[in-house]
Amino acid sequence: MTASAVNPQSDVHAADKFASFVENFDLSSVPDSVIARAKLSILDAFGIALASRNYEFAKAATAAISELGGDGEYPVIGSALRLPHRDAAHLNSTLIHGLDFDDTHSEAVVHTSASAVPTMFISGLAVGASGAQALSSFVIASECSSRIGAAAHGGFHDKGFHPTGVVGAFGCTLAGGYLYGLNHEQLLDAQGIVLSKASGSLQFLDDGAWTKRSHPGWACVCAHTAVIMSKHGYFGPRDPYFGRYGLFPLHTHAGIRINTEVLVEHLGEHWEMSNIGFKPYPACHLTHAFADAALALKKQYSLDVQDIEQIVAYVHDSEIPVICEPAANKIRPQNSYDAQFSVNYLIAASLVRDRFGLAELEDDALTNPEILDLCSKTSYQSDPDSAYPNYYSGAIDIVTRDGRRYHHREQMHRGSAGNPMSEQDLTDKFLDNALRTISREKAEKVMNLVLDLENSANLKDLAETLTTR
Repeated sequence: MTASAVNPQSDVHAADKFASFVENFDLSSVPDSVIARAKLSILDAFGIALASRNYEFAKAATAAISELGGDGEYPVIGSALRLPHRDAAHLNSTLIHGLDFDDTHSEAVVHTSASAVPTMFISGLAVGASGAQALSSFVIASECSSRIGAAAHGGFHDKGFHPTGVVGAFGCTLAGGYLYGLNHEQLLDAQGIVLSKASGSLQFLDDGAWTKRSHPGWACVCAHTAVIMSKHGYFGPRDPYFGRYGLFPLHTHAGIRINTEVLVEHLGEHWEMSNIGFKPYPACHLTHAFADAALALKKQYSLDVQDIEQIVAYVHDSEIPVICEPAANKIRPQNSYDAQFSVNYLIAASLVRDRFGLAELEDDALTNPEILDLCSKTSYQSDPDSAYPNYYSGAIDIVTRDGRRYHHREQMHRGSAGNPMSEQDLTDKFLDNALRTISREKAEKVMNLVLDLENSANLKDLAETLTTR
């Protein structure tokens, strides 16, 4: 693919292309494989939201957003609570993203479903959408967010922005515009309006703060605001992507080359949904291949963790600030969020416990002396052979006390298009997560409704099944 420098002349073309894509969207033209993958993403997101319900971040977010929003008519996943439209979308999105267990477009480094599903769900209920219309809006959001994120080729992260929040707001604006029936000019307005509202900082990496969890929720809030303002005739800038203070010039470093082919070419023909990967582990996607590499070495060589003297992780330069720094927080995580973004901790906990799941983020694991000892023995080096950003590669060396050195590389992270999880893997993951909050009968009904979503008359039955009242 060719790359183009940031060019103000390209912007109207990009915004116009996205608007035309939305106006002309036809679910019947989407390949069956893309639709099937989309429904698995939706199911995965609902399951994670249900698993999140009893965590402290979820309780705090629920209390705060309920106080701000008051009573409403829109459902909160896994709860009897009802909130106003934007607040319900905000909270549902926070639940989906809160465990860092949700899907990711590899090249964009964007958790697309975390904002796309609440937009589809809540805005779909608001307009009385059919299942096919809701599914269409989800595909639109996922496709557009993926393309905008991938076009920057890691540029948002390099500047300190979390693209899940920033980019997700644009994808959800286009999806919301589809559901609300915006015309071409209104879709242009909406993209311009959301430019002034989208945000998301990576500052949480310094102390494991909870702000990242709500970034896709804020994307939903921004998107709905932009859609309804444009619906009522509010004029938005026409240069939201490449204008003088547009998305790419303002949120990436000067001189970065934006891939405009990825951004807008072959919309409706080439589907980025196929490049969205699922998570086998509840942690930053960049760490997963390292956990798999560690488990592979332990199994292959019957390693005893007591015999390990040193571990070296080989990490792409762009990933180092996220999963290796600041070193003190990675060697000794202060909380579960620190742990989820620590390559040291993922490797150590996986070796000690022979797995990595939600239990490995509980206090007894975070304070486990054996895990922390291995964390302190883990260092990192730059990896020139990584496939990042197309895949989140991971390679490690384990050195034992008697001087033996073992090496393993996972070039394509599990759950990606190149190393996919099966449908059975994903339905098992959904049930494991959902059963933390709702009954098996309800969980299986949710699964059946989602996997047949295009044939549903509306979303009411799904909404009722996802709640606890």
